[in-house]
Amino acid sequence: MRKDVADIALAGGIFAPHYARPEARSVSVAACALYPAPQQDAPAGSQLLFGEAFHVLDIAGGWAWGYCVHDHYVGYVPDEALGRPMKATHFVSANAAPLFSTADIKSCVKMTLSLGARLAGSIEGDFLATEQGWVHRHHVAPISTTFNDPVATAERLIGAPYLWGGRGAGGVDCSGLVQLALELADIECPRDSDQQRATLGIEVDEGEPLQRGDLIFFPGHVGFMADDSHLLHANAWWMAVVVEPLSDVVDRLRPNHDRPILAIRRLEA
Repeated sequence: MRKDVADIALAGGIFAPHYARPEARSVSVAACALYPAPQQDAPAGSQLLFGEAFHVLDIAGGWAWGYCVHDHYVGYVPDEALGRPMKATHFVSANAAPLFSTADIKSCVKMTLSLGARLAGSIEGDFLATEQGWVHRHHVAPISTTFNDPVATAERLIGAPYLWGGRGAGGVDCSGLVQLALELADIECPRDSDQQRATLGIEVDEGEPLQRGDLIFFPGHVGFMADDSHLLHANAWWMAVVVEPLSDVVDRLRPNHDRPILAIRRLEA
């Protein structure tokens, strides 16, 4: 909801001057930032990847306001970044996938898609044929495919730049890395680290031995345990996705935080 308009699904529960029925759209560019305000110099709140669904509730001044379907995160995206709704048949399973202009690896690359981007098409020979172009079959997987080890998915992004609001296109932030890895494991995951702390897994007592896949929550930050003593996380200290001793992260935070570790959550099997 916004002070002047709300999703019609909220009618009867909240008062708004106007209710709007969501218009289904899909991202038609390689990726676009989701902003908290209709201005591109605002810090990005999140990022939408090619083919991901966005429900529009209002359009004004070239900006579409609404929410991401996969996590209901609310914000503004440039209207020109949205196209017709797409029913995805495949997703990008490689870290990056060129979208070719023809079914030829020597043809022009129209855009480069990132891990998790959604596509609609059919396999023709060595390529997935889509309305937008051609993607090699080794770079995609059927939409029903599940990457069962989220830590292994996150490890594939080691070295990727840290990007505030990023979910993998050009960079990723801490909660974006966790969300992407869990979504590809078919585990619903909210966008922000405080939401993730409140909803994911079960609480693990401090002092209990840690294990691969445990989520460690810090003030404004989150990461996966890569093993019993090393944290895998996207962070602004190194400006990259790295694996480092958990003790090093705690030592960096200790001067400014009485409780460097706020919670440990373990995903249920």
